[in-house]
Amino acid sequence: MILEDALTALRDASEPGRAEGSAAYHKAKRDYLGTPNPAINDLTKGWRQTLNLETRVALSSDLWDTNIHEARVAAAKLLTQARIRPDDAVWSLIQSWVPQFDAWAIADHACSAGAKRLVADPSRLDAVEAWTVSEHMWTRRAALVITLPWTKQNFPTPDDLDIRDRVLGWAGDYVQDRDWFIQKAVAWWVRDLSKHDADRSRAFLDLHGDKMKAFARKEAGKYLK
Repeated sequence: MILEDALTALRDASEPGRAEGSAAYHKAKRDYLGTPNPAINDLTKGWRQTLNLETRVALSSDLWDTNIHEARVAAAKLLTQARIRPDDAVWSLIQSWVPQFDAWAIADHACSAGAKRLVADPSRLDAVEAWTVSEHMWTRRAALVITLPWTKQNFPTPDDLDIRDRVLGWAGDYVQDRDWFIQKAVAWWVRDLSKHDADRSRAFLDLHGDKMKAFARKEAGKYLK
């Protein structure tokens, strides 16, 4: 499969009038096709099943470079898979996208793909930690979104707990950042963690809650009694 085949498939699955609504909703200045996420899911699932890894990485790169909203979403979904071996090329490509993030939807899809590569090799968190001091807000935000799997384990290992504490340290540094998206990301991480590790979430809010924006503090403590 080549790029034009993929774009044709995405266009063929678009819905009349949807592109205009997506552009107004996401606000980022790029082209929109109007292809709904379920259709993108179906297309990329088929591509993952039929294309070898080298071809998938190349197609993902080409889709991303179009700067079309749905193509970038498809690029991320094409690489969202738990087991990929070897996966260094996939991780490198995802990392190369991070400085280009400029809107939450594409960033979150890319971070979902990247999160699976982090779980596969947690040593990559060293690279993610460097994102936390970036001047680019979306890169800083990505450090929390891509590490969300560590909020979800019911039976974390000691290493998992160390990673939770590490990321909570990043989040603690972020509470001074007044950007809405950063505050939202901190709240998201702490809120999701509270479902599985209420003590850590509660301790974070005891230490940092008074420095968070009110909406973020409320969201972070949503499931805490």
